[in-house]
Amino acid sequence: MPTDFLAAYPVVIPANVAWGEMDAFQHVNNIVYFRYFESARMAYFERINFADPNQHGGVGPILAHTQCRYRKALTYPDTLAIGCRVTEMQADRFAMELCLVSEKLQRIAAEGTAELVAFDYRNGRKAPLPAAVRSSIARLEGWEGHQ
Repeated sequence: MPTDFLAAYPVVIPANVAWGEMDAFQHVNNIVYFRYFESARMAYFERINFADPNQHGGVGPILAHTQCRYRKALTYPDTLAIGCRVTEMQADRFAMELCLVSEKLQRIAAEGTAELVAFDYRNGRKAPLPAAVRSSIARLEGWEGHQ
């Protein structure tokens, strides 16, 4: 797997392309790329202890926006590496970049972005990003003194 594509991503997960993810055009259906990205985001949330809203008084992440730039069509069989990183933090949200690399193709197959908002699930409204989460992101990303 060409790891140099993902060197800047602190969270990288593996995934296998399943036969059933291909569509009538004999490549992985476009919506499946979003599932791959979702899995990488969840792995990131687990690393920063933000996967369970109950750990932060009911505040957890909610997806506000996502997009994908398809670069190469994926096919079965293949092994993937999906990288995830935070590129920006604000008072109530953060932006992520995602990168999906194909072992078979030895190149980037897709790139994506996501905007996550801190959401108070108990009261149904956005909330400030918890300080502990901000610190965890800064630590994981290697941002010195960034809060």
